[in-house]
Order: sequence, then structure tokens, then C-alpha cells
Amino acid sequence: MSDSDHRPIVDEPLPLPQRWGEAELTRLTTMVGQSSLFYWKGPQTTALLEEFRRHYPLKHCFPCSSGSASLHIAVAALRLRPGDEVVVPPITDMGSLIGILYQQGVPVFADLDPRTYNLAPAAVRAAITPRTRAIMAVHLAGNPCDLAALSLIAREHHLALIEDCAQSWGARWQDQPVGTIGDFGCYSFNDFKHVSCGDGGMVGTNDDQRGNGLSRWGDKFYNRIVGGRDPEELAPNYRMSEPQAAVAAAQLTKLADIVARRRDAGDLLTSSLTGTLGVVPPFVAQGNTHSYWFYMLRLELAHFKATRDEVAAAFQAEGIACGAGYIPRPVYRYPVFRNHNFFGGAWPIRDAGYTSMDYRTVTCPVAEAILADCIVLRLNEAMHDDYIQKVARAVRTVAGRLLR
Repeated sequence: MSDSDHRPIVDEPLPLPQRWGEAELTRLTTMVGQSSLFYWKGPQTTALLEEFRRHYPLKHCFPCSSGSASLHIAVAALRLRPGDEVVVPPITDMGSLIGILYQQGVPVFADLDPRTYNLAPAAVRAAITPRTRAIMAVHLAGNPCDLAALSLIAREHHLALIEDCAQSWGARWQDQPVGTIGDFGCYSFNDFKHVSCGDGGMVGTNDDQRGNGLSRWGDKFYNRIVGGRDPEELAPNYRMSEPQAAVAAAQLTKLADIVARRRDAGDLLTSSLTGTLGVVPPFVAQGNTHSYWFYMLRLELAHFKATRDEVAAAFQAEGIACGAGYIPRPVYRYPVFRNHNFFGGAWPIRDAGYTSMDYRTVTCPVAEAILADCIVLRLNEAMHDDYIQKVARAVRTVAGRLLR
């Protein structure tokens, strides 16, 4: 059979969900009749907060313009001093780090667990110095971090624990929603997340001391409760608008069903791939719920007579929607970090002696290994069991064909 005659194992188009519909349209139609689209006490923003708290019981919340904004607000609320450090993972989005740098803090990269792709507690502990103020736990792809260990480390060292939940809507750690265990939970309504209003975010906390002024850090430090424009500190404008809130509120009514379908698909894929020589599925700790924003597996390349990219290409030839790798390199190897080019070609706090961090010398071997041998499979709530079984059969077939 010629290549042109090859029939892929996954012989149907990638299923895609209908993400927006009547629920969003109903709220938007109501919104059009409002006299204002401003967020403060707006009916759509109020509805969003109510719907959000049905899933995440956080006392103090602020809806904002993006997941990156939600993380910046959480970091700002810590009132970092120049040179204060935040421990972060090296596989994440730049949005996790922007707020730290803008607040004149120092991201300190700690290595990862090879199976969950999340922060390794031992590496976090080793990264702590007298300047450390917080740990940022990124629940990558929807797989909860080891929050028991990270919370213990945070308490021992009097650190804040920020949960980056941008990729982990609906994920649960020991049956508790992620984002409700640490000091702050930060969420994203970006277009590509489980639920979306195009772009938007939410930050929340149950800490009264930090939470009472939480909204100020995303609203120019204005005090909307008492009114007036007399800010005491510097803060950006990260407000959400009523149209965004309307769509986000409607989206959250669908969250439980979306996550249940993704969880079933991801767990089925893992059970179908377990035991496949050379293929390592993600590990989910007992009692946790992975919400599978995407499905990342690793290859034991020593077993293969092909490169990672060649294996990924073979997967694609069998109809699997996937990509070789995830981000191109660990974040500390991005040019902006290697050149310390954070503000006009300089890094003022380093130039002034507040930190001696040199990102050119940073290395996280496990993170680098993950990015060198991982393949990311697309996964969504529209994928039925037969489709997932075809994907699993295609992975097993390719692996068998390319093993040494």
C-alpha cells in the first residue's frame, strides 16, 4: 500500500464542541438593555461572582481582564519589596511571571516532578532563601500540584501560596477545588481555556487581611466601596467589563459537564495506554481530579528507533491531533530572561544590587527532559469513547512499529 492509500486509524475529524450558544446569548441580550457596562455592581459581574462561588467558595474575589492579570493582582497584594523572590515552575506561560517582574520581584525556578509535570516539593524547598516571599503552584494542564507538601513548606517558611489555575478549571485536589487551598486562586477565561469569554480572569482569596483590599490591586487602587479617587499605592487597571462577565457567567453554568467529559476522556486514554512500552502517561495522584486542558505524555526515547518529532509525525499520520513538545524551551531560557531584558534593555533591581540572579546559569534538568521527550495530544469535551479508543490504538500501533 502506498502512503497515499494509507487509511489512518483515527479515521474521523477531530470532534469540536459548540462552546457558545443560547445561554451566552440570553445574558448578552439582557446586558444590551443595561444603562452601564461598568463592572462595579453591574448585574452581569454580580451574576458572574455568584456563579463562580458556586464552584469556588472564595470570600474575596475580583473579576479581571485576563489570567495574567489575576496573577499580577495576587502578587501585588503581597506588597513585594524590590528583590523579593517567588518560587515558580520552569514550564508555564509567561503570564505566570509577568506580575512578579513588574512588582520588582525575582522569579526563582524550581524543577518539576517527571510524571505530573508540576513543582517537585523537594526542589521548591531547595530554592527557598531568606528573600523568598511566595510559591506559585501552576496546575499544569489541569493536574493538581502536591498541595499538601507545598502548603506545608509555605507554612514552615511563612510564605504565601498562589495557585495558578488558568489551565485547571474543575480540577480537584483531594476533592477540594484547586485555587481554594492556597492563599490565592487565580483563573483564566482566555479563549482556549475550559470556559471562556475571549479573555478574562478571576482572582480570589479567603484571607481577610489581603482580601479586603483585593479589588484595589486591579482597579488603579481606587476604593469603590467608599468612593473617590485618592489612591494610596500604585496599581494597574485590570477591570473586567459587563459583556465579558455575561459570557463568563453563562460559561460557568456548563463547567461541571465540560470537566466531567474531559476527565472521562483523559482517564480512558490513560487506562488504554498504561503498559505501552516506551509511552509514559501523566500520573494523577490518588484522590485528585485531572481536568485535562490537554493531554501530555512522555516517550522513553531509548526504546525508540526514531526521534520524538518523528514519533509525533507518525501519530499525526494516523490521524491523532497532537504536537511535538509543549513550549519551545524552559521559561528561563527565553531571550527575555537570558538577556535580563525586562525594562528597556535592563533589569533595574539587578543593576541596583537587589538581586544577583543570573538566568543564564539556571538549569532544571527534569523540566528540560520533559520538554525534550513530551508529546501533547489535543483533548476536549466533544471526544466520545470510540474516538479516544482509536487514539489509544493509534498510539500503541505507532509505538510498536517504531520500537527498537
